[in-house]
Amino acid sequence: MTPQRVTLITLGVADLAVSRAFYAALGWRAVEEQEGVSFYQMDGMALGLFGLSDLAKDQGRAGATLGTGAITLAQNMADRAEVDAAWAQALQAGATALKAPEAVFWGGYSGYYADPDGHVWELAHNPFWQLDETGRLSIPTP
Repeated sequence: MTPQRVTLITLGVADLAVSRAFYAALGWRAVEEQEGVSFYQMDGMALGLFGLSDLAKDQGRAGATLGTGAITLAQNMADRAEVDAAWAQALQAGATALKAPEAVFWGGYSGYYADPDGHVWELAHNPFWQLDETGRLSIPTP
């Protein structure tokens, strides 16, 4: 049986220097940088930034045109103020605003932005899900 977990999310980027600068402006620090790739340690997993052509080659699809896909990465926050602060920081870092944070139909508060390569991030506060002191998410089970 395959474990139900994700250990690494890799984002293909057009310009690694631009992406490194964007995530640095968010306060993120790479723990490993190699030619063509950067890795950021997260709680129990990692995020990678990988040049698009190098990523296509690594996937066995050299020369392929890679897109961003239909995916949203999300950061859940402890409250609405944290969402608003993270939103402001992302825009200041150069993010493209997609939807400003607002109260949403499911009872929470969220907004969306895109990084320099169009990867979509949601910033959310979900009052029905709990975050521990490290920010680790727990979804209540019935």
